[in-house]
Amino acid sequence: MPTPDMSVWKGRVDTADGALALRWHQRVKPLAPDVPPGVTLLGFACDEGVRRTQGRVGAAGGPKAIRSGLADLAWHQEHPAYDAGDVVCTSGDLDDAQKQLSQAVHDVIAAGHRPLVLGGGHETAWGSYRGLVRAIQGINPTSKIGIINLDAHFDLRADTQGSSGTPFAQIAHWCRENDRLFWYLCLGIAEPANTAALFDRAKRFEVQWMLDTDLEPLQPDAVFNTLQKFLQMVDILHLSIDLDVLPGAVMPAVSSPAAHGVPLSTVEAIVAAILGTGRVGLVELVEFNPTLDTDGRAVRTAARLAWLIAKSWPALLA
Repeated sequence: MPTPDMSVWKGRVDTADGALALRWHQRVKPLAPDVPPGVTLLGFACDEGVRRTQGRVGAAGGPKAIRSGLADLAWHQEHPAYDAGDVVCTSGDLDDAQKQLSQAVHDVIAAGHRPLVLGGGHETAWGSYRGLVRAIQGINPTSKIGIINLDAHFDLRADTQGSSGTPFAQIAHWCRENDRLFWYLCLGIAEPANTAALFDRAKRFEVQWMLDTDLEPLQPDAVFNTLQKFLQMVDILHLSIDLDVLPGAVMPAVSSPAAHGVPLSTVEAIVAAILGTGRVGLVELVEFNPTLDTDGRAVRTAARLAWLIAKSWPALLA
């Protein structure tokens, strides 16, 4: 397990207001053995996958930046929060970094915690998924794991080399090789940003999706009916949130900002509903690139989502 850098957890202290005025930096602890179940932050400091897709690199700094943004936010949750440090990819060996992430995710879940993985590019998902599968197999081998991805892109590219554009295709191939069904629901797809080949591949993989235009304005019945049907097929959820699902005006600090996107209020409502099912085994929040955040607006948005996830996520699976 990586060693966390707790120096990032600093901020304002409201001494006069007492115990109810605590902030995140005052409550987060380094992950240690035998601590009560809680949400555990695990960073994937890597943008090798983004570089391979010729995107705008810098997401390797995302985990530290999101922690910094989260540090000064008010503490409103009942269960603990821990920091498990970062898996770092500095040599360009993406496969090795993903294996390290898989092991760290497995260890966090096996210890009774809920991992919130902070990216990094969306290549995070391939490592996260394998760690979740291994951990859940150790708990209940018959559990069916489904993926819900809030994203402007399918990330189903057919490239032979893994990248931020291939993780869900890699998962689909792994499922086929291991005699598992591939359950994948993608919310927020931008039609102009995905080729006809990607839509064709999504159909062949039996992916379910809703376009960004289907989610704005929010149509609760349509969205939540889709979620309910998906939940009928799976037991455990891997929730993946690519920040480029948000409008570019709200989230410019990603490799590929969205021209349309899904409003933050809609994303928050969907995320809260998914977490409220009690079936989420892992969440990842990816693609934040602090080098593109010129005025600090984007990190506040990313940190707010991390805050919402930690607050809304039950400490234990139902």
